[in-house]
Amino acid sequence: MHPIVAQPTKPVSYVFTHFETSPEATGIHSKPYAVILPILLSSYNLLGYDTAAQLTEETKKADRTGSIAILSSIGIVSIFGWAYYLALTFCSHDFNYLFDVNNETAGAFVPAQILYDAFHGRFINNPAGAIVFLCIIWLSFFFCGLSVNTSAARVVYALSRDGGIPFSSIWRRDRVHPKRKVPAKAVWLCAAISIMLGLPILKLDVVYNAIVSLSIIGWVGSYAIPIFARLVMAEEHFKPGPFYLGKVSQYAWLPSCVYVIPAQPSYCQQPTPSNGQLSITHQ
Repeated sequence: MHPIVAQPTKPVSYVFTHFETSPEATGIHSKPYAVILPILLSSYNLLGYDTAAQLTEETKKADRTGSIAILSSIGIVSIFGWAYYLALTFCSHDFNYLFDVNNETAGAFVPAQILYDAFHGRFINNPAGAIVFLCIIWLSFFFCGLSVNTSAARVVYALSRDGGIPFSSIWRRDRVHPKRKVPAKAVWLCAAISIMLGLPILKLDVVYNAIVSLSIIGWVGSYAIPIFARLVMAEEHFKPGPFYLGKVSQYAWLPSCVYVIPAQPSYCQQPTPSNGQLSITHQ
């Protein structure tokens, strides 16, 4: 809908062939660095399949349905995420203005500015449509946090059963809620931790960025370890499970490990507006 509202839009040749860093607005002069930064977007989207992995023990035939859920979530996120980014790219106009601290979003929220410009220009100074779209996006943030909290609670409960975290007896006590069938104590623990970690962003977002960076580094790095182990493992020592991609999986091992190499440093650098430019803050 957004490309339909925004008039005019960028041509297809521009979207798929033009490379724009807008150094005057972003402060980014290195094209290789500009290529690495989008890895952040793909990594954050992968949280969707991570949640599917954590909830597999609550499904029937988890050793098979869990794998299908992971692949399905990757496919869904890839399609809709790519469509979302394409829509924003087609509708973007003046890149320098998108990062201008004097625009309607103070240069801090580029997608919101693109939405605002589209509806504000099409409907004669009426940005109501942009507000509706932003409410949908903000609602998705809430559900994303809810799914991550749900996943984290399951991990806490699973680890507490084996005494793998401090005060395990508390988090596994009473098992699950008799009515809601969820590990209530683990859910409240994860919710409390999320609130405590989120409060600093109200005054000092550098603390929040540092926490997110460290968490993502550990999270993505943890996936590389078993993938690398499978890469170097002799085929005769590997016993596939009920769901196995066969020879196709062999072509995914090396790219998956290589992906982690440029991804790790990108998590340590967060772009923040500074005098109309994006300065890179090292966490």
